[in-house]
Amino acid sequence: MTCTDHPGLAGVLESQTLDLRAAAPGSGDTDGPMLKVQVSIRHMHICRAHMDALFGPGSELTFDHALYQEGYFAAKETVTIVGRKGRSIPNLRLVGPMRAASQVEIAFTDAIALGLPEVPFRVSGNVEGSPGALLIGPAGRVHLERGLIRTAIHVHMNPAEAAHFGVVQGDRMHLRIAGPCGLTFDNVHVRVDPRWRLNVHMDTDEANACGLHLAHDFELFK
Repeated sequence: MTCTDHPGLAGVLESQTLDLRAAAPGSGDTDGPMLKVQVSIRHMHICRAHMDALFGPGSELTFDHALYQEGYFAAKETVTIVGRKGRSIPNLRLVGPMRAASQVEIAFTDAIALGLPEVPFRVSGNVEGSPGALLIGPAGRVHLERGLIRTAIHVHMNPAEAAHFGVVQGDRMHLRIAGPCGLTFDNVHVRVDPRWRLNVHMDTDEANACGLHLAHDFELFK
């Protein structure tokens, strides 16, 4: 599922597509780490103060389903995000665990729908100078001062997987998608952490552009 108008998207994060072995370019290695390419649907990471304001003091995120990266989960809780001139998107899914600062990740199509086409294309966590929005929950409202971004396409990996590809944190890679609408993404941001498994995240616009649901092969390379 990749279309932002699909009725099921409000309840889905990380719509999975393909699992393939990732060989280092030119190595002929067919026993490389398993690579998952997934669609990351619009969602919100929330801090303690905003959780209290939107859902009530002392409220906690309710587990709905696990995400691919260990320790992360989609919560049952959702909020409505309001942009300019009252334009809004309901059922924005929260992702746990809570963070030190709130952040909302949307696709460019979502930004246009909210009347906020200036939403910047950023690596997650880089919210300096980004716009905010009004968030509405069952217990109250929050005026997010900043933290609304379009997250850059990125690949999660652990140090062993980074060594396999010869990359380090902050490098950029290429992702080739093969299929009827196939294309190659440049500037896939590398993010390395010992807890992670090899996993590319793209947003719904990117997935629609390359016809990810029709893809039959892909290649990640430096």
